[in-house]
Amino acid sequence: MTLTDTPQRFSQRLAPEFFDRVQQRLLPALEENGFDALLTDDPEDVAYLTGFFHHPCERPVAVWLERSGRVVLMTPELERENALRQNARAEVVSYAEFPGIEAPFASLARAVDRVGGGSRMRVGFTTHMTNERLTAASSQLPGATYLPTAIVTEARYLKFDEEIALHREAARVTDVMLEAGVALVREAVASGGRLPSEAELNSHVTGTGVRTMYAEHDDVVVVSPLAGALVYAGANSAFPHGLPSGYRLRDGDTFMLSLGCAVGGRFVEGERTFVLGTPTAEQRLYHDTIRRAQEIGGAAIHPGAECRQANATCLSVIEKAGLGHYIRHRQGHGIGLGMHEPPWLEAGDATLLTPGMVVSNEPGIYIPGHAGYRISDSMLVTETGSEPLTAFPRGLDDCTIAL
Repeated sequence: MTLTDTPQRFSQRLAPEFFDRVQQRLLPALEENGFDALLTDDPEDVAYLTGFFHHPCERPVAVWLERSGRVVLMTPELERENALRQNARAEVVSYAEFPGIEAPFASLARAVDRVGGGSRMRVGFTTHMTNERLTAASSQLPGATYLPTAIVTEARYLKFDEEIALHREAARVTDVMLEAGVALVREAVASGGRLPSEAELNSHVTGTGVRTMYAEHDDVVVVSPLAGALVYAGANSAFPHGLPSGYRLRDGDTFMLSLGCAVGGRFVEGERTFVLGTPTAEQRLYHDTIRRAQEIGGAAIHPGAECRQANATCLSVIEKAGLGHYIRHRQGHGIGLGMHEPPWLEAGDATLLTPGMVVSNEPGIYIPGHAGYRISDSMLVTETGSEPLTAFPRGLDDCTIAL
């Protein structure tokens, strides 16, 4: 089987019953923290708790989860049908419009008060809520006590089996995108035509990811980005998170395909660094060092390890090679409904890695005026270690495109 072999048709939408288990997972944490209810307006939290995906804007969407297990989803009226079409696992209440003659959160307050006096509650609000949104909510339930909490964020660390299946399929599509990017460059070389620009490569791989999902999947869950890419070459790649430009690839360039996509709203990223033409000794040193750091860093990702220790083990490979002054960032980060989310594989995060977490393993170095070198896989923490979900080859010999 090759990386691009197509499986049977894949459904991105999780069964409504899945969200019963998600909601039940939160109830003990509410009890332990003395909360009567939880309030969140974070779009990722909303999707995690109810299965409702929406386009965030000025109109608030929020979830209210009570310790009794009752779940209320507040939406603007124009999103109500979308929530019902997506089988949102919640009681849906709506408000007319924003800012509205009546405040949006009044609809949630009526639903809460209908079953027992929300004003007497201790309410945990997720830490992504802005002061403006929290004020809008608390003004409609003025007697409640509101306390910040990270219990939803921490629950999202550990993926259910159904979520892991979505991550695996996102990894397969990401590998397809990587293959498509390499194929475009090789076809240009073989034809003797112009080599693609960063922007052209970016458009091609992004389009490949989206087309693959719509061709092979049912119930595509649209998030932003559905498929995404950072493509940069030569000196441009020395800027982490640089944006694709009109720069056109040329002989001797180091170039980076930093790709990813979301299946069922669950992200994966896969990044590889390539050399166009015959690698120089300098390019081989840089690439081989990052490859070693990524391999050793992957082995350091295992149950019971602290995130900060995995990060230190990974980056020490670069430092021992005498290239530490080119390090610009941590080893990696959590990944799930967000492309970047906790925990962080960084010196300041002591979180213990646990089976079911998905984290990135992406050491990199960035040499001003020359290029950047980064290799990334999304890693599933298993009972015995960790497993890279993306499978595209990582070594320089496999990532060299001959001219």
